[in-house]
Amino acid sequence: MNAPLPRKNIKGNRNRLSAHECLRVAAIPCFTRPAEDSVKLKPCVGVSFANSKFLMRQSLVIFILFLLLAINSTSILAQSNGARPDLLDKSLEDLLNIQIDTVYGASGFNQIVTEAPASVTIITSEDIRKYGYRTLADILRNVRGFYVTYDRNYSYLGVRGYGPPGDYNSRIALMIDGHRLNDNIYDGALIGTEFPIDVDLIERVEVIRGPNSSQYIASSFLGVVNIITKRGRDMPKVGVAGEAATYGTYEGRVTYGNKFNNGLEMLLSGTFYMFHGQDQLFFPAFNSPATNNGIALNADDDEFDQAFLNASWNGFTWHGVFGSRDKGIPTAAFGTVFNVTKTRTVDERGYLDLQYDRTLGQGWSVTNRIYFDQYNNDGTYVYDYTASGGPSRVLNKNFAHGKWWGDEVNFAKQILGRQRLSFGSEVRDNFQQNQGNYDLQPFFQYFIDRRTSTIFSLYAQDEIHLRKNLVLNLGLRYDHYSIFGGTTNPRAALIYTPWEKTSLKFLYGQSFRAPNLFELYYAAPGNEANPSLRPETVKTSELVWEQYFSNYFQMTTSAFSYPIHKLITEESDPLTGNAVFTNDESLNIRGLDFALSRKVPGRLEATFSYSYQDVKNPSTQRPVTNSPKQILQAGFAVPLIKQRVFASMDLQYLSKRATVSGGFVPAYVLPNFTLFTRKVLRGWEVSASMYNAFNQKYEDPASNGQAADTLVQDGRTFRVKIGYKF
Repeated sequence: MNAPLPRKNIKGNRNRLSAHECLRVAAIPCFTRPAEDSVKLKPCVGVSFANSKFLMRQSLVIFILFLLLAINSTSILAQSNGARPDLLDKSLEDLLNIQIDTVYGASGFNQIVTEAPASVTIITSEDIRKYGYRTLADILRNVRGFYVTYDRNYSYLGVRGYGPPGDYNSRIALMIDGHRLNDNIYDGALIGTEFPIDVDLIERVEVIRGPNSSQYIASSFLGVVNIITKRGRDMPKVGVAGEAATYGTYEGRVTYGNKFNNGLEMLLSGTFYMFHGQDQLFFPAFNSPATNNGIALNADDDEFDQAFLNASWNGFTWHGVFGSRDKGIPTAAFGTVFNVTKTRTVDERGYLDLQYDRTLGQGWSVTNRIYFDQYNNDGTYVYDYTASGGPSRVLNKNFAHGKWWGDEVNFAKQILGRQRLSFGSEVRDNFQQNQGNYDLQPFFQYFIDRRTSTIFSLYAQDEIHLRKNLVLNLGLRYDHYSIFGGTTNPRAALIYTPWEKTSLKFLYGQSFRAPNLFELYYAAPGNEANPSLRPETVKTSELVWEQYFSNYFQMTTSAFSYPIHKLITEESDPLTGNAVFTNDESLNIRGLDFALSRKVPGRLEATFSYSYQDVKNPSTQRPVTNSPKQILQAGFAVPLIKQRVFASMDLQYLSKRATVSGGFVPAYVLPNFTLFTRKVLRGWEVSASMYNAFNQKYEDPASNGQAADTLVQDGRTFRVKIGYKF
């Protein structure tokens, strides 16, 4: 006799069936919010609106107080160390020489940020250490216009007001040294503890907003995040680091780096991480005696292992990356049994990448990259089938396994110092794209799908200096997918520098996101395949004003419009009640943002940004889920004792956000503090951080797959990190 069909329970599912639909499809009970819980989320009007204004004022007050304290400390240091007028009133060229000012990911070659055809933010390794960032999600959480949502399994990135819960970051192109990290099943980008590289190995993070690069059109709907890793010369021959943090968290890293006399340069590193998690987590949706009064015990554990290799010699560069993470899921997502420890996911991501760069003469250069990638997602979900006469505990397995290889070649030519022309092609062979779902014991297979596909791309871009202060940047890319056909996308940028320290950018970009394999073909119980899905499309317009000031202040202001058409969303089939992906919706994203920063070597470093975005769905009057109207971010770092002891604070404010059910989560303010020391003792680095310092209780909107409408996040936590360089 066949086992009863389970509720859909896979990593990518964003649909929660009603109790009636679950009983009809699977004949098993659903965990839904009790009626009394559904009224606990109140619309954010009246008192909530006032509270939002209070929180914004509170965040501004906190930042101003610490800024004044830091400025006072800096003034005292300046008096004791002597004034440094040589650092002031520099030209823009001198100013840029002091800072990390180049970006690679915008055009595929290093160029100064003011000439890049995009609005760019760069986060350096120094920023990562001073602010105590633990993951890539931490880093991106503090980028202008960005925010992060966490469901106690994965971290989801929101950009300029658009960040649907459970989307797996499929509209961001995530790169590591120019290598695309998005997988070939969900097209997802891993940014939390599932990100496969230790943040200590990051030299800088380039955040490029919008689809403004012809080289990275696919999946760059909202932008490109390119991580530049360190090289052997950037690390000591042997370095170790360890940390301990709240909730039984431990992490260790061993690194070897060197540049040999024969030109060989190598960086080899390994990292492990263990997180016990909170002993008890309370979920109101399960607050009944039958489900342990809503308390999940020891179900939030997390651990990973990572290995990294970066080697270069005589024009060749070889990267090897592998990360494996095992995460417990305490939320009883997708109708699983509450308060068990066996519901979990294992993600493995790795690749080998060999790149060759050569100068051919007469201004020509060539780059060729060949790579092999692997991605495995394996989920184990515990179900109770007693309602249909089955066992009370059944392990259901869901998997997504992908392998692919590719080759990319790029030619570039510098013409008379006024024009840079580049063009290239890429071939990608997805020779394994497998998905499946089955019960382990008694064994019953619900769904299996094995596929292959190919992608072929051609692109060209031209950077032309029409005048000394006027740059025209043009690009065109053609992509052909074996699953749906071809698409051509142009982009253009006009960059005008009327004065030495002023840059105006007029940007236009057109992009697409191809439907991924999960959206196209997943057909386990409760889901329907839709092979007729078409790509999403977006045409973006943006005006950027970048202004530098003589005392190391930089201001950036931008206004943007992102109309998205044929948006791929998950809906319920009116005939079957199953979840199915369609192209029926559109979205309009409009807004503006502002940032002001000051960076002086050895002095106060401060940043402040404010973003306003208005995201609307023309076909409905309902607020867009998880879309804050306002984001405010601030941070500062100041040396307390010369260049050896630093204190820093970063802060994020998010306005209210709509949930899937139509309620709202309130606004919140999160300040984090870090004390960082280096070279106090030879070879040692020590930092201590306090996150969510005021123990703010806040929530994130949950996806459709969760039993609750919101998920409470962690309160105040601490971390101590120690490193030693031999």
